[in-house]
Amino acid sequence: MAKPHILLVTFPAQGHINPALQFAKRLITNGVSVTYATSKFAVRRINTTSVPDGLSFAAFSDGYDDGFKPGDDIHHYMAELKRLGSETLSEFIVNSVNEGKKFTCIVYSILLTWVGKVAAAAEIPSILLWNQSATLFDIYYYYFNGYGDFIRKNVHDPSFLVKLPGLPELASHDLPSFFIPSNQYKFSLPLLEEQMEILDEQTKPKVLVNTFDALEPEALKAIDKYNLVGIGPLIPSAFLDGKDLSDTSFGVRLVPK
Repeated sequence: MAKPHILLVTFPAQGHINPALQFAKRLITNGVSVTYATSKFAVRRINTTSVPDGLSFAAFSDGYDDGFKPGDDIHHYMAELKRLGSETLSEFIVNSVNEGKKFTCIVYSILLTWVGKVAAAAEIPSILLWNQSATLFDIYYYYFNGYGDFIRKNVHDPSFLVKLPGLPELASHDLPSFFIPSNQYKFSLPLLEEQMEILDEQTKPKVLVNTFDALEPEALKAIDKYNLVGIGPLIPSAFLDGKDLSDTSFGVRLVPK
């Protein structure tokens, strides 16, 4: 019987790539083959010297094959990432199937809602990898489901407190800076909202979260309609359980030294 083969796709940023690489290593130790896909620029910067057997790489174009540079238009970049990423990833999946390499499941990171649609078109199950905490997932969910106006009106107030269902009382400094209108990364909010809408189309969807049960037991269960599963912390084995003392590298550094 062929072992499962996962296609793991991440947004081409260091905070998305590194935890996903650790997740890939764990899957491999459990007998799963993994193909890791991200942008051409990011793949070129991944340290492959310590790549375990069973892990291969695939690159898709985001239109910025030499990397996103200061001054580039982030909105144009995100549009090209979606357009070209969808095209090249779809082609890769078709070619892989034609070569007899079928994927059991596609796991994709946040900000890549289009990957779920590519997976659906290819009739392959998909699942979201949330590379942040369960508490943060919950905060975004409530922001898009009834608390957005209240938070936006008060987020600048340092004395502001908000109690969200299933979470401890939070102050304004506990909330994501994306909620501040002047934040340069606020372009992420519509994508996160779209992600929640996609999850809502499913029945009790499973979300893989970079946390563990003992750390966030309440946050993992705060939203009944989702099945949040802690798979973290996604850090190298040498710093986690000591089972592989040679595993000391996250794997990629996108910013030049």
